[in-house]
Amino acid sequence: MSKKIAVINDLSGLGRCSLTAAIPVLSVMGVSPCPLPTAVLTAQTGYPSYYCDDLTDKMDIFTEEWKKQEVAFSGIYTGFLANTEQVDKIFHFLDAFYNEDNFLLVDPVMGDNGETYPIFTDTFLQEMKRLCEKADILTPNLTEACLLANSDYQQFTATTNPDGLLDQIATLGRKLLNKPNKHVIITGIHLEIDQVPSMGNLHVYQDGCNFSSYPCVHGSYSGTGDLFASCLTGGIARGEEIKDIIETAAQFIGKSLIDTKADNTPTREGVNFEQNLGMLISRFSKS
Repeated sequence: MSKKIAVINDLSGLGRCSLTAAIPVLSVMGVSPCPLPTAVLTAQTGYPSYYCDDLTDKMDIFTEEWKKQEVAFSGIYTGFLANTEQVDKIFHFLDAFYNEDNFLLVDPVMGDNGETYPIFTDTFLQEMKRLCEKADILTPNLTEACLLANSDYQQFTATTNPDGLLDQIATLGRKLLNKPNKHVIITGIHLEIDQVPSMGNLHVYQDGCNFSSYPCVHGSYSGTGDLFASCLTGGIARGEEIKDIIETAAQFIGKSLIDTKADNTPTREGVNFEQNLGMLISRFSKS
């Protein structure tokens, strides 16, 4: 029986993010994505104009209908939430489907590059903290990790030494390890390695941390976090070691970013990942 992942995220018509990133990535990894949309948008929120249809009042319907089908999920993955009320809807979903035989991965979508997104409020942050405490795997970017840990983002921009910066970020990540066997992966870390601009992900866990990186492609592209979290979710569902799937995700996203830059794709249109899905097919058809 194929493994199923409940993907609680938005559907954006333009921007290659959220469900339009998660569905193809999970599918080629041999895992069945089961979308529970939090909102339907004409375009991701980085576009100058977009329409958002908030689906808060539909979320419990999905939960109750899936309960009737007695569905069992290998994992639950949450992404973009349209408002604070949706956290309660997710907890209702978790009461029905989250158990000791699966896992919860939370991608706490709140901001990037030191700035918060339009949905952000202090109340939203408090609700997101509540959800993140429940998670087994947490994938914030540096901005989101600072928000969750009540830390100042600017302190990380002042450090130029790569080892010193990673030590600081590891300390930040440990503040979010609120339960045994939790994994925090802080994504999209910009730094120079041997004078080469790089981007990487720092995996922090109870017994230590690991850093993986790839050459940086300048520009903040929509959906990179979604691609990473989707790869991670699929790999964990398949029983992969987290450090191994992080490396695979980095290679896949790094190559896709190089192609995106070469094609002069506007950053708001997201990453040209489709032509590199074969990397994941090749990797996971052998395991």
